[in-house]
Amino acid sequence: MIRVDCLKDPHLMVLQEVKTEDFLRKIVIFKDLSQQSLDVIEKRIQTFSFKKGDRVISEEAVAGGVFFVHSGAVKLTKKDDSCNEIIVCIKQKGDIFAEACLFTQKTENYPATATMLQDGTILFLDKMDLERDLYEYPELAIQMIRYMSDSLREMTSQLRDVALLDVYAKTVKTLERLGKKFNTGQNRWDIEIPLTIQEFATVVGTTRESVSRVFSKLKKQEMIDMKSRKIIILDWCRFCTLLHPHI
Repeated sequence: MIRVDCLKDPHLMVLQEVKTEDFLRKIVIFKDLSQQSLDVIEKRIQTFSFKKGDRVISEEAVAGGVFFVHSGAVKLTKKDDSCNEIIVCIKQKGDIFAEACLFTQKTENYPATATMLQDGTILFLDKMDLERDLYEYPELAIQMIRYMSDSLREMTSQLRDVALLDVYAKTVKTLERLGKKFNTGQNRWDIEIPLTIQEFATVVGTTRESVSRVFSKLKKQEMIDMKSRKIIILDWCRFCTLLHPHI
């Protein structure tokens, strides 16, 4: 059994008899590591099971480590001074979050609040342990740098879309990006994005009313549907032609 010594929460269930190595090979930064490096990580990892709606971390809490999504989906949110919440990004299987707390020279809080969008399994590594491993194992450090570089590039693209595109274009672009995240099985039909219209509007960076107008148009074109607080892309191939007509 993996013992809990970092996340104390009465609703938290610790997975028992897990095959940690199998989990780690599915995480982006671990999948190509040597067996020696993987063995070191495996000894330190903690594995937790969460339900939809569970809060994993809060931006008011002191950062204690880095998290890896093995299954399910996580939304990262921040609040402004008026307590309005925006979704910064969504993390899916194989993604990392709270990595911004690494290598800081002072005590830092977590960069955002993380809440489960779906039931899932989350891996946890203590910040100090991971920092030591990154110093000791250059291949692990390189993989982490590559991941953070890709994440920064993706965030830059999202900021460009929010700043420069009209509401229709950035709504469709955001649907396309999230569709790719949640279409892990390369399915063509009925791709489910577990967000409400209000949550989706915060991702896009616009109002609920503006997104609703675009959604109404897309529903009339039979591109999307809304069911049980989920956005459903009905036909991926048709949907991709909206902004890429020559595909």
